[in-house]
Amino acid sequence: MLTDPGAVPKGNATKEFIESLQLKPGQVVYKCPKCCSIKPDRAHHCSVCKRCIRKMDHHCPWVNNCVGENNQKYFVLFTMYIALISLHALIMVGFHFLHCFEEDWTKCSSFSPPTTVILLILLCFEGLLFLIFTSVMFGTQVHSICTDETGIERLKRKHQPRERRASWKSVKETFGGDFSPNWFNPFSRPCDPEPLSDRDWVRQVASLSDMGNTETTEEQSEERKDEDSVEVIDE
Repeated sequence: MLTDPGAVPKGNATKEFIESLQLKPGQVVYKCPKCCSIKPDRAHHCSVCKRCIRKMDHHCPWVNNCVGENNQKYFVLFTMYIALISLHALIMVGFHFLHCFEEDWTKCSSFSPPTTVILLILLCFEGLLFLIFTSVMFGTQVHSICTDETGIERLKRKHQPRERRASWKSVKETFGGDFSPNWFNPFSRPCDPEPLSDRDWVRQVASLSDMGNTETTEEQSEERKDEDSVEVIDE
């Protein structure tokens, strides 16, 4: 909740900053009209946080923060440990029920038998509910990391060609280096992200003419209208 998910600085889409990037022909800069920020590749605007997040997967109300480039490891561990705790609770409920079934119900609990049964049923329902939900979230996050595709990118179905990293490389970058016990330590930070360089703000297109042709399509025109404005250097 307290970790910066990879927020892009607000209000940096100024004319002076764009000029300092020294754009070349074939290079474009995307600006977010909602927070007036330059959007790097794979950054998306969060309507709740009111800022653009690098590699944003989704906004999680549980942690009151976005899940993005810098804190995805913590969210994966969060869902994994809740799923394990829920599974542990279900196992303990099962053992307690068997113990009470074999013994006298009045001796296995300080509550009356009907109250004990109701509490066991409620705990079983709660544990099963959280186990299913967090297991699905955990599996979705692991799949996103291995395929190098965020939830936002999957929902929007952007068929833009881009180079994807290998699964193991993506996992190591998310959890902070080569495999070690620190992968499972929620108090161990992943690798500190490098500050964005000038080239990270710029996106390359094949040619200006190709860009002009592709932007005339209805789908991309609506996307530009709703999300981004484009700065193109033309010489």
